[in-house]
Amino acid sequence: MGYKILAINPGSTSTKIALYEGEEKIMSDTINHPAEELNKFDRVIDQFQYRKDEILRFLKKENIKPEGLSAVVGRGGMLPPVEAGAYKINEEMLYRLKNNPIIEHAANLGAPIAYELAKPLGILSCIYDPVTVDQLEDIARITGIPEVKRVSFSHVLNSRATAMKAAKKLNKEYEDVNFIVAHIGGGISVALHSHGRIIDMLADDEGPFAPERAGRIPGKELINICFSGKFDKKEVTRKMRGNAGLKAHLGTHDAMEVEKMITEGDCNAKLIYEAMAYQIAKGIGELATVVNGEVDAIVLTGGIAYSKMMTEMIIKRVEFIAPVMVEAGENEMEALAFGALRVLEGKETAKDYKEA
Repeated sequence: MGYKILAINPGSTSTKIALYEGEEKIMSDTINHPAEELNKFDRVIDQFQYRKDEILRFLKKENIKPEGLSAVVGRGGMLPPVEAGAYKINEEMLYRLKNNPIIEHAANLGAPIAYELAKPLGILSCIYDPVTVDQLEDIARITGIPEVKRVSFSHVLNSRATAMKAAKKLNKEYEDVNFIVAHIGGGISVALHSHGRIIDMLADDEGPFAPERAGRIPGKELINICFSGKFDKKEVTRKMRGNAGLKAHLGTHDAMEVEKMITEGDCNAKLIYEAMAYQIAKGIGELATVVNGEVDAIVLTGGIAYSKMMTEMIIKRVEFIAPVMVEAGENEMEALAFGALRVLEGKETAKDYKEA
């Protein structure tokens, strides 16, 4: 019998869970949380007990006994910058996520739920590749405003897992390649993986616009919006994240719905959708310069990478740089489980989380 690992990935309106035995997926499902339930809580972290109870209820219904688990791994939350890999969940991490996360986000629930499920069983609880993994080189941090430094903020979990999988398909080690990975989903980020480290990236506020996010926009215009007197900070934030991108232009964040609009002859939908592909391609080209064009492969991943319309528009613009591999889907549950498995098998050591 192999190690049994429960992976937990809280999202804004749902919690994904998956059970793995070794590398074999035994079960995966999504627990949807009605808006009327979530609206009862002032802060995301206040949803902890509700979501934990929902998971336990689901496990009981599926006749999955927690006593048989070897580890529980949660999606990493909005911690200060950390290294890649596994971190054991400890009180210091939990305190930070509860009281002072970088951003309020459902991912902050991953660690406390995993910890509380694992603690009475005396088994490993960890997070893996949180979104704030930061391996940027010093030169990549500099901006034109000395007080502002760039930090890494991207879809690290899926990006690294997909890059490792792509390297394996090329019969290469992840540590030996230069890949540019574009995660194309509800949010879009583009990351440069060089010899096992993400040395530069375009976060969702400095690269392509996405289904609900604004991406990079002219600074002068943003200043004008901020000081127009029409919007408070919360409203400007929503214009950047939540009410931006495809949703702001076309009234929907659903890429498939946009493609349906295009096939029905909507010229504006075609222009906006192609502009998103254009910006993704431009971001890929931008990062290629960091390694002097020495790119082994470009990898397209995320949910929208299932779209042939989108991937073809991107490939047309970037295939001169390097071969393009399409690894569609968000492989986050597998990435979480496989990360915990490497720790259990002694192939990787889980780090101790400590505040700098």
